Amino acid sequence: MSGTGPVEPEEGTHALEAPEASRPTRTPGRLARRYERHRRAVLTAAAALAVLVGGGALYASRPPPRPASPPLHPSQAVDLVYVAPVAGSREAEADGFSFTVLLSVRSGPPVTVTRLTQPYQGLSVRSSPAAPFQTKPHSAIKIIVTLRVTDCEKAPRNPGLPFLDVTLRNTRAIEAHSFILGERYALDLSQTLEAACGDDFR
Repeated sequence: MSGTGPVEPEEGTHALEAPEASRPTRTPGRLARRYERHRRAVLTAAAALAVLVGGGALYASRPPPRPASPPLHPSQAVDLVYVAPVAGSREAEADGFSFTVLLSVRSGPPVTVTRLTQPYQGLSVRSSPAAPFQTKPHSAIKIIVTLRVTDCEKAPRNPGLPFLDVTLRNTRAIEAHSFILGERYALDLSQTLEAACGDDFR
């Protein structure tokens, strides 16, 4: 073949692609380098902050606590039971007798006994310890009560269910309550009245 002209490429020949210009490498800035060095500490602090914020939100949205229920009325928290006559009290006091009662505070705050008396006009009453006195919660105290016949005409002839009137006070209320002391107390009181008043009761 003769002549001049462009050389035709042979079959299967491809033009060379121009090499891709190399991208310039970016040097990380100071903040990025610092983050890389402290990445674990930063992530830990972020997680702790998230927990703290979440816990604060839960605490703020919690339901308000229920108000404490008020204490019982003193008469509901106290028991008063008859124990027995004081040994030798009838012989020492011909016109009366002494006996013990047990005052128990089952629950709640301390209870103060501000007054202790009985309903019959012909009898006087005193106690040891003398009112007012305070009791402790969940405790029991023995009280010596002394009855004396002051007027046989006004004394009860047949005290079937005699009781003591006790005024009690705690942080909730002041109450006057009548405690029935039972059959043994009724029998001991009847014997005392018969011995003190004699023929007036026949």
